[in-house]
Amino acid sequence: MSAPRQLRLGTILHGASGNMSAWRHPAAVADASINFNFVKETALKAEEGKLDFIFVADGLYINEKSIPHFLNRFEPLTVLSALATITSRLGLVGTLSTSYSEPFTVARQFASLDHLSNGRAGWHVVTSPLEGSAKNFSRDQHPEHALRYRIADEYLDVVKGLWDSWEEDAFIRDKASGQFFDPQKLHALNHQGDFFKVAGPLNIGRTPQGRPIVFQAGASDDGKKLAAKHADAIFTHHESLQEAQAFYRDVKQQLEINGRRPEELHIFQGVSVIVGDDAEDVENQYQTTAALVSVTDALNYLGRYFEHHDFAQYPLDEPFPDIGDLGQNSFRSTTDEIKRNARERHLTLRQVALEAASPRPRFAGTPEQVADGLQQWFDAHAADGFIIQGGTPDTFPRFVDQVVPLLQARGLFRRDYPGTTLRDSLGLAQPANQFVKQ
Repeated sequence: MSAPRQLRLGTILHGASGNMSAWRHPAAVADASINFNFVKETALKAEEGKLDFIFVADGLYINEKSIPHFLNRFEPLTVLSALATITSRLGLVGTLSTSYSEPFTVARQFASLDHLSNGRAGWHVVTSPLEGSAKNFSRDQHPEHALRYRIADEYLDVVKGLWDSWEEDAFIRDKASGQFFDPQKLHALNHQGDFFKVAGPLNIGRTPQGRPIVFQAGASDDGKKLAAKHADAIFTHHESLQEAQAFYRDVKQQLEINGRRPEELHIFQGVSVIVGDDAEDVENQYQTTAALVSVTDALNYLGRYFEHHDFAQYPLDEPFPDIGDLGQNSFRSTTDEIKRNARERHLTLRQVALEAASPRPRFAGTPEQVADGLQQWFDAHAADGFIIQGGTPDTFPRFVDQVVPLLQARGLFRRDYPGTTLRDSLGLAQPANQFVKQ
């Protein structure tokens, strides 16, 4: 008899959290995105709650209209390496683009983080949606959507191959004989593909997890296909239970096409949360945070999804403008949803912008109500877990103190870490080395 499914939980480091003006909130640490004390306290709180991981998002292009958190923030691998020294069980997941980096460097960086943390590294694979990214990497043009995913597919093949350069016991380090390693357990990749030529081997040994955990984000068809082939976990976001269930079924079915079992990939829904004493307290918390956002800020926030399109040129209180295919080469699944929602609900530009900049948290209420909501989605196979973002700057500690114990009492979430690695926490099997005959 198989063990019952266990809910997985992570949290995201997103500056002051909440909406794009949350740094103005009375409870906010205004410089949270560059304040290591804040980062450290968040990580330690997550570990206190036995969460699986902390997640650091990233982007490669900003302008004066970007979210304040994006203007001045830590590079993911740097801050995660620092957190590796002060945490002992919490997974450390960071974003790095396949469109603007080299496989050898990335393989080495995440293998190093895995060794530094004794097996807690995770790579959040993105293809970089913002077209402006090309301007910072000496490129004339940002790769179009489908091409970015073709590159990412080969990129992941290369990185996984490099992570298999050394067998687990390759380094003998026998002082008496003078033998440092067994050459039979060293494997060169010698990859030659459409986009990359990488000889290998990697100059760091096989990691404590066998290889770091691979996360992928992207709800487009290309994104789901990439995840079903390569990923250990998906980070996604859906507005309704029905949409989340459809996505869940689709991805799990695609796993079978790739010869994988459903339990080999965890689907995480990114959710915003507000925890309050009662309905009035929850509404006050939301309104206090939402009121910090001006319409100008909201238009700028909305524009980021559409390649930093200037929405200020349109009338605010007329129907959302027809902008054609704009957004198809950036956050495609998000922009498709924004346009569909505006059309079906007959929303004005003002309404669309304010909702995008300060959406109501999907799970808001008393601790019991938030726990009920998470359990409903989990039991209904809309998610294997959740990445929690506070709907206000002071929500996350409340979530750990008040909601996590309820999930534990219901038998949905563990009371302690099952092992020392992120792979242990997620219940994922150790990967085989592709160069070793099984």
